[in-house]
Amino acid sequence: MTQNDHQARRPTARQDDEEMGLVAAVRARDLRAFEQLYRRYQPRLARFVGSLLRSPGLVEEVVNDTLMVLWQKASDFTGASRLSTWLFAIAYRKAVRARAREPLAAAEDAAMLAEVADDSSADAGLSRDRTRQALQRAMGVLSAEHRAVVDLTYFHEIGYREIAEILGCPVDTVKTRMFHARRHLRRAMAGELADWI
Repeated sequence: MTQNDHQARRPTARQDDEEMGLVAAVRARDLRAFEQLYRRYQPRLARFVGSLLRSPGLVEEVVNDTLMVLWQKASDFTGASRLSTWLFAIAYRKAVRARAREPLAAAEDAAMLAEVADDSSADAGLSRDRTRQALQRAMGVLSAEHRAVVDLTYFHEIGYREIAEILGCPVDTVKTRMFHARRHLRRAMAGELADWI
């Protein structure tokens, strides 16, 4: 999927206008508008935060905290960026802070890396589920910064400029992280797939 593909799938101006209307209603303490935005963003944020944190409890906490910022500080959203960019940036910062509290995060990362390197399977042939599992394990060996870039690019179809805004870094840093992430994924996936063949 190329950068142009991501730009082609961006929400329309009508969808952005709809979200701005919902945010205005949230500012006026309209619970129904908040519920609509909650339903729209909760699964996407949970997917993203889940790629950064291992503990389901922490994922839920970060997502809920992020959406509470929308409820409590909707007036802080000026519309200078898209609502999704603003929410993903909040979620990313909260996930980075939560990662420091996550028990044994570094040990789990090392264990995941060892599992990817050592795992073997007697079954021949690859199914879609096995490929997906291999990709998930391979994603687990990436640093949180690399996982964030891959997740936002491929699972949320967000372009590099917007990712840079979310992560609070230059676009070139996003591109560099993606380059290294792809290289690590290729290596990890090659090991995974070789074990199944």
